[in-house]
Amino acid sequence: MTAWEELPFDTYGELWSRVPGDPQPSVTFDLSGFFTSPVQAEFNAAERAVDSLTHLAFVRVLPPDRPLLVLDREHASFRFWPHRQTEPLDRLVVPNGDHYVVGTENFAIGAEGLPWEQTLRVWGEPLVGVLAPMLAWLPRK
Repeated sequence: MTAWEELPFDTYGELWSRVPGDPQPSVTFDLSGFFTSPVQAEFNAAERAVDSLTHLAFVRVLPPDRPLLVLDREHASFRFWPHRQTEPLDRLVVPNGDHYVVGTENFAIGAEGLPWEQTLRVWGEPLVGVLAPMLAWLPRK
């Protein structure tokens, strides 16, 4: 079984309309420190770390059969089963030029990478309680 299923383009508007504007509880992490690094390897390692830890947190808080919606403002969006992903991720939430939202179908829990702010917002319990300690090395906004 595949971990990724592309969503029909005609559903994107409705799916984006479900994303909460100011979800609570939430925590926002400042990613600008590694976006401004003059060393590309530092950015790449930090990007992979944040994406991998976010993936791990979703695996820990979701049952194996629960998919996530992975929305990208500029490219294809997907339904994603984190428990099925066995290879390292190319990307998940770090907003490397794109606006990403990853969350459950009802967006009760999720994460949003905001490229114009260079931030990652994480919301909903138990995701905040699991992921925030994993990302304690990042400053909060």
